[in-house]
Amino acid sequence: MTQYITVSADDRVEARNGVIKLHGPEGFEGMRRAGRLAAEILDALAPHVVPGVSTQELDDFVYQRMLDGGAVPATLGYRGYTKSSCISINHVVCHGIPGEKTLKDGDIVNIDVTPLLDGWHGDTSRMFLVGDVAIKARKLVDVTYECLMLGLEQAKPGNHLGDIANAIQRHAESRRYSVVRDFCGHGVGRLFHDSPEVIHAGRPGTGPELRPGMFFTVEPMINIGRADVKVLDDGWTAVTRDRSLSAQFEHSIGITEDGCEIFTKSPTGRDQPPYA
Repeated sequence: MTQYITVSADDRVEARNGVIKLHGPEGFEGMRRAGRLAAEILDALAPHVVPGVSTQELDDFVYQRMLDGGAVPATLGYRGYTKSSCISINHVVCHGIPGEKTLKDGDIVNIDVTPLLDGWHGDTSRMFLVGDVAIKARKLVDVTYECLMLGLEQAKPGNHLGDIANAIQRHAESRRYSVVRDFCGHGVGRLFHDSPEVIHAGRPGTGPELRPGMFFTVEPMINIGRADVKVLDDGWTAVTRDRSLSAQFEHSIGITEDGCEIFTKSPTGRDQPPYA
């Protein structure tokens, strides 16, 4: 049986224990600030995601913008991870490690950032189109964004996590794409990864009930080919087994009395490419 607990911003941060936290106004304000910074960093990245740039250069940019914003990268040092962002190109599903690799014309790339600001995590990712991208890849990116937003339409009190998952799955599969099952969204707030797990394929009415004050991410990973993935020897990089293209978008949200608040929405409207 799902357990919930009401917490205040002053409560000591507890390790993940399976209990879903319900936050009050101070928590919402903390997540707004962290989420806005995360969105502003992705906004600022847009003109730099071009052919020839290295993923390390982009990661350096993210690192500096977080420091400038009064935050630190939550990923840096997390379980041994050594970078300030995850940058996943083409068939990389998630957790791509920045390095010397450079972007090429026609690539699609997901950039995932999580600034830790005043104790709150703003976790978000967007897809970027590099140069002249093929229609097939652009369509995958568009449908993945649609999956995210259709899922968020179901994020309201009285619904269940399965309602979000089913909306995502139905839309992806209606376009003959597959939904990755090996990775999921998660509770977020003062912990980077908290309860509940947020799956992206499932049946309506299943899973924990959504209640006001819940904070979590929704981050569907959609593949052109099969849903199967594998993790490379570096222990982080997840790729499609059939090397088909994959796309992902992520928002951090809070359940309100009548719907949800998207903490990581772009303040300039750059939530979906192409970015003017």
